[in-house]
Amino acid sequence: MRITAVEEVQGFAVEKDRSSIVNKTYLLKMLPQFYQTCFQNLLTPTHYKMLQILVMLLQFHKQVTIERLATVFPQPIKFENRRRSIQRFLLLPQLSIKSLWFPVLKRWVKSYKLKKGNRLALAIDRTGWRDQNIFVISLIEERRAIPVYWLSLPKQGCSNLWEQKVLVRPVLQLFKGYRILLLADREFHSVKLANWLHSKGVDFVLRQKQGTYIRQANQSYQRLNTLGLVPGVSFFLHDIQATKQKGFGQFNLAGYYPRKYRGKVEASEWYLLTNLKSIDAAIKAFKLRSGIEAMFKDCKTGGYNLESTHALGQRLISLILLIAIAYSCAVLAGRKWRPMGLQKYIGRLQELKRIQRRHSAFWLGLYGHLWVGAMEFCSDLAASLMQLKPEKLPYFQRGLRAMALIQSAL
Repeated sequence: MRITAVEEVQGFAVEKDRSSIVNKTYLLKMLPQFYQTCFQNLLTPTHYKMLQILVMLLQFHKQVTIERLATVFPQPIKFENRRRSIQRFLLLPQLSIKSLWFPVLKRWVKSYKLKKGNRLALAIDRTGWRDQNIFVISLIEERRAIPVYWLSLPKQGCSNLWEQKVLVRPVLQLFKGYRILLLADREFHSVKLANWLHSKGVDFVLRQKQGTYIRQANQSYQRLNTLGLVPGVSFFLHDIQATKQKGFGQFNLAGYYPRKYRGKVEASEWYLLTNLKSIDAAIKAFKLRSGIEAMFKDCKTGGYNLESTHALGQRLISLILLIAIAYSCAVLAGRKWRPMGLQKYIGRLQELKRIQRRHSAFWLGLYGHLWVGAMEFCSDLAASLMQLKPEKLPYFQRGLRAMALIQSAL
């Protein structure tokens, strides 16, 4: 007897009901396998489950405030008890960046088959809201930054050389054996930082302020804004002395100001202090720094709403650690799904008059989880709705296949 399209959809509904309990375990397996291995070795079973649940809640609710997490935390106890439980968890000494996050980053680097001696690009920057001042160093991978280490500065305003060294030293130890390239914007223009990085064998590209003085061989000091850098012009000066202070080494200076393109021109020029040997290498490297700005946006308004939290001290550092775990998981998932052609099921592919790709790997990973999670949460309603549209069966089958691929790719 021939099976009709309606019966086939009904058959799916029955099978969906049978497998729903199994499939819902996907929600707790959003962590890649090497994350799970590292965390299980370092945390007790109770703390590991707590970590899994909090990461899952971050991915689905995109809110990092303790009160919001406590509101949706799946434990049958009073709200105040849930809130205190999360607060105690965030103060665990095991939630240390060096002990919990560094082992994952080592595996992350190995997963990209980077051998000792390869160069890793790192970017440092600072972000703040209200009374918070967070200093971050990130690994740049495929135009995205992955947070590596961070500090909460006990003051407002810029960091000093001592704080910069405190931030960078653990990361140099973590990636010992790799060649390091450090990128930084104008806040970190200090020639003292450049000199220290050079003494550690670190390549660097540090953007300079227009008012910085430099001196070329056999010439007097000049301010950078008197060098005549205009749109469409670039230059590379070898062995210049930056700043009038004595006792520092000589480095190279790249000047770059892109020409006007499609009626748009850069807001300001780039003056880049570097120990790289060519202008092309310096400019190509510094363009990677934009990944850390995209990361800040993803962690704030574009993703987890970090600015909404009022946590302080160790609790804030631990919340950022949870964000780093959730963020990196979403990036990894998006990178896996894109070559499989799944992005057309997760988000809009094209937009008129838009040149760059509409959605990042992070966006695909984050909202891919949300799509599958919504299907699991509303499985009975979704199956009933599909039964009412038998003519759409081939499209439903393709979409279900895409969902299965999303779940199996983790």
